[in-house]
Amino acid sequence: MDPVVSLTGGRVRGRVTGGVSAFLGIPYAAAPVGPARFEAPRPARPWDGVREATALGAMATQALYAPPIAALLGTTNLPGDDHLHVNVWTPDPAGSGLPVMVWIHGGAFTRGGNALAVYDGSAFARDGVVLVSVNYRLGVPGFAALEGAPSNRGLRDQLLALAWVQENVAAFGGDPGNVTVFGESAGGMSVATLLASPAAEGLFRRAVVQSGTATAVADEDDARLVTKAVAAQLGVPATVEALGAADPEQLLEAQNAVALALAQAPDPARWGASVIRNGLGVMSLFPTVDGDVVPDVPLARIAAGAGSGVELLTGTTRDEFRFFLVPTGIAAMVNDVALPVVLARYGIDPSVAQVYAASRPGASAGDLLAAILTDKAFRRETVRLADAHTAVGGRTHVYEFDWASGVPGLGACHALELPFVFDTLAGAEPLTGPNPPHQLADEMHAAWVAFASSGDPGWAAWDPDKRPVQVFGMPSSLQLDPRVEDLAALDNAGS
Repeated sequence: MDPVVSLTGGRVRGRVTGGVSAFLGIPYAAAPVGPARFEAPRPARPWDGVREATALGAMATQALYAPPIAALLGTTNLPGDDHLHVNVWTPDPAGSGLPVMVWIHGGAFTRGGNALAVYDGSAFARDGVVLVSVNYRLGVPGFAALEGAPSNRGLRDQLLALAWVQENVAAFGGDPGNVTVFGESAGGMSVATLLASPAAEGLFRRAVVQSGTATAVADEDDARLVTKAVAAQLGVPATVEALGAADPEQLLEAQNAVALALAQAPDPARWGASVIRNGLGVMSLFPTVDGDVVPDVPLARIAAGAGSGVELLTGTTRDEFRFFLVPTGIAAMVNDVALPVVLARYGIDPSVAQVYAASRPGASAGDLLAAILTDKAFRRETVRLADAHTAVGGRTHVYEFDWASGVPGLGACHALELPFVFDTLAGAEPLTGPNPPHQLADEMHAAWVAFASSGDPGWAAWDPDKRPVQVFGMPSSLQLDPRVEDLAALDNAGS
């Protein structure tokens, strides 16, 4: 018999497959349509009877990835108004005290959703965890800084979802006192921001930041420059009334046009220092420092003690930026003449390339660009987060995903660790290549389960002097301060 559980909004019916009960598309907030598109989220309206929760729900309005990236990630898109919902997988709805993990997806704050096959939570439930995956508002509705609208609406959605977990996860056998929030890319940035947010205090015990940073926020003035540019594309004022009245598809087209203009701008500084510093031309929308949900840059808050009682696991892939530069052909177009120009565009001293070249014999200019941008945007920020959290007494563990994809040129790129963490390698071959190592998925997935269960993923905690990093590869190993010379070159050059 299919399981039925009672929640604050009403009863829902799930489905059992392979001993795992899945409840899909459960609303935690009212649909953000009409005037509500730019309002703070409100709890979902209660329903009568038993609601069917056996099919994946809608995703926020978004553009499909460009063909080179879509070929790697797929093109899942289920548009719909009622997209503020969660999926839940549990080994036993009648149980109690199970560790809980809440997944926040990535996608540059403009794409993604909890319906992607790689985020299926069955393996976590199989291994004794209640897995909850969250949708939140994306793009302009979620993150544009707009006069007259509450700030950081996408983050407020995440906060409401975490509050929903506190109220309802016991109905699925979970322990609301043992919640781990985890996310990758924009999801990892969200987790780091929540770690520092006073609004998130008490909502989770542990946090995992995968390929995210604690500095990916925009100053409000810079964020408003992006909003004004979107409004200008539509030919309307940058007001709640005007953007709220815009057709969602037209709003999306304007948002995409602005993102493209930022990526191609010969003078990116005009978009504001914080936007270009954090986005590196890849992203245009971020959480905004608002003095409320985001009182300050998260890293500064963490260094001052925010979130010090939360256990943290954080890390990157070895070759993050190859995901953005290789499939698009950018890496192949960068030559020795162009490399220093591109580096300078992003505020990186071109002399840094000499250090990277010395440790990478035969590397092309595109290879060097990918390595430098990986370290600037991801690896150095991960070290800074680990140092700051540890300095105020926060227990921290650091990892690096080192296995190279079988897809030529990708290396250990951005997002490659996801099917290993979720143990969802079946179907991930467009990104992993053929025959990805199941042993590595077993190992990495088990580490995430262990961390959610006990706070210990299985290797030494971070020490700012020794800098132990668990490097996941074939084989995996614990390494002390890998590639220290590269990060030192960035720091010494003031890049």
